[in-house]
Amino acid sequence: MDNVQIGKRLIELRGSRTQEEVARACDLSLSAVGMYERGERIPRDEIKIRLANYFNKTVQDIFFA
Repeated sequence: MDNVQIGKRLIELRGSRTQEEVARACDLSLSAVGMYERGERIPRDEIKIRLANYFNKTVQDIFFA
């Protein structure tokens, strides 16, 4: 999966929540969440795990499906 597809998946998972809510819950900066969603960056493995736990998904479901 490429950066843009991952970003779209993260936006889809976020749903009606704000980027700020996700950032706060996952101990990330708001700018980092935005960059992940725009496909400008891919999160480090540790952050992938935090995001997967927050969205109640596996890392594979989000980043490798």
